[in-house]
Amino acid sequence: MTKEELALEIIRRLKKEYPDAGCTLDYNEAWKLLVSVRLAAQCTDARVNVVVQDLYAKYPTVEALAEAEPEEIEAIVRPCGLGKSKARDISACMRMLRDEYGGKVPDDFNTLLKLPGVGRKSANLIMGDVFGKPAIVTDTHCIRLTNRMGLVDGIKEPKKVEMALWKIIPPEEGSDFCHRLVMHGREVCTARTKPYCDRCCLKDICPKIGV
Repeated sequence: MTKEELALEIIRRLKKEYPDAGCTLDYNEAWKLLVSVRLAAQCTDARVNVVVQDLYAKYPTVEALAEAEPEEIEAIVRPCGLGKSKARDISACMRMLRDEYGGKVPDDFNTLLKLPGVGRKSANLIMGDVFGKPAIVTDTHCIRLTNRMGLVDGIKEPKKVEMALWKIIPPEEGSDFCHRLVMHGREVCTARTKPYCDRCCLKDICPKIGV
């Protein structure tokens, strides 16, 4: 089986296993996903979803959050860890959205990368979930699972994993595929315990590399 054939079969099976997979960060506006994904670095999505409720209650718009001082933001987001740097990035990002983009999140990948605190993972998440464009989000689950499954060959660097996956994953499948990897990585192909290969929907086609 080629990597392309393996990828298509994995996509098919994960789609059946997790039909409703989606982003686990709560948001109803694009700028809120930008904020949440920055806060999610080294923090659980569940905690981020709780913390941002207070943040948006006090600063309900891009403009309001842009007006806030980083120290005011930090006081609220501190439970997510790395409060000072996250607050600084969020403040600078909201001010750039206000001053340069009319308060709107741009729908261009390279433009998103110019926003403070936005890397390739965040930009891909925005492109896929908000704008419905081709995207591959190489988070820790994606990197771990695609190596175990033999879709990439011992690659740990996020950008290199992303580039390798672009070659074998159909563009329209990338975003949902990565969300399904997150669910599979949390429930079955775990990181902190031995993976539950006996109840994995891929057990007969996965080479279990490194497991």
